[in-house]
Amino acid sequence: MLEIKRHPQNPIVIPGEQEIRKVVTFNPGAIYDNNKFYLYDRAAVTLSPFRTTIGILESDNGVDFKPLQDKPVFTSEKLGFPEGSVQDPRVVKIEGKYYMNYAFQPYGFNCYPTGEGVPFYDVSEYPKWEEEVYPMITRSGIAVSDDGINFKQLCYTSPKEIDDRDHILFPEKIKDKFALLRRPIEFVGEEYGTDRPGIWICFSDDLHKWSKPVLIARSEEQWEGKKIGAAANPIKTNKGWLVMYHGVDTGSVYKVGALLLDLEDPTIVIARTKNYIMEPEEYYEKVGLIIPNVVFPTSLVEKDGLLYIYYGACDTSICLATVKTEDLVNHILAPNS
Repeated sequence: MLEIKRHPQNPIVIPGEQEIRKVVTFNPGAIYDNNKFYLYDRAAVTLSPFRTTIGILESDNGVDFKPLQDKPVFTSEKLGFPEGSVQDPRVVKIEGKYYMNYAFQPYGFNCYPTGEGVPFYDVSEYPKWEEEVYPMITRSGIAVSDDGINFKQLCYTSPKEIDDRDHILFPEKIKDKFALLRRPIEFVGEEYGTDRPGIWICFSDDLHKWSKPVLIARSEEQWEGKKIGAAANPIKTNKGWLVMYHGVDTGSVYKVGALLLDLEDPTIVIARTKNYIMEPEEYYEKVGLIIPNVVFPTSLVEKDGLLYIYYGACDTSICLATVKTEDLVNHILAPNS
């Protein structure tokens, strides 16, 4: 039986200890570099407006994290939108450069937790949303850095007209091309081959022009419910690319599955878990400031055969779980896993 161990110090990063993450810190990107673990967290100072920036923390052991600096490493100001939010970073290092996928909302909004599975996002005080296709629409992009700290805008990876998030770069080129996972909300219907939002993949020579997206996974099980999306950066194993993904059931409970993609052609799914491998169990995963019943892995770090799973809990705090890479891969490959 697969055993994913939650760390006894969970949540390992909590809000309130630094100004930039005064009310929440969650959904981090993570990377192991120069013998240190780095977390890039989505953080907010207030709920009205609920404006999030991306900060950075570091650790020697992957558990005890301290801020590397007091100011964010990336904000919506760098995109020309001082009222907006940048969200849910995933960070990879390719050929010496650090690439950060981010989601982006251009204008402000207020967040009012409801305790009913999803919060109420109020945009009535922010009339600039009228310039968008609809309020709260989310675009995705990539920021780049030479040192992992000073990030600048590189490009957008989705058009302005659709809601498209959960963009995640593979940590290396595949056949000399960048590969990107994504989850466009509007890609639903007979012409797209799925009746609910799923996981898509596309490729690029230069990160600016992308191939036509290919659907690689759709909601199939009851726990996957309303939609699925790639959760954390892929990890290369000898059996395939390991990808964790999240599913949101009809009760708005976030659970986690995993799949393996072919190393040479990641449009091919080798195997996929039928049952979820993580669900909200602990109090900090069931009750939080924003959304209840959420485990949301956004980054994986592999070190010495062990996977460090960093995940957001209830859009409030950051947690850690671990599992042996080999154990998880074997579980995915097992019949009826």
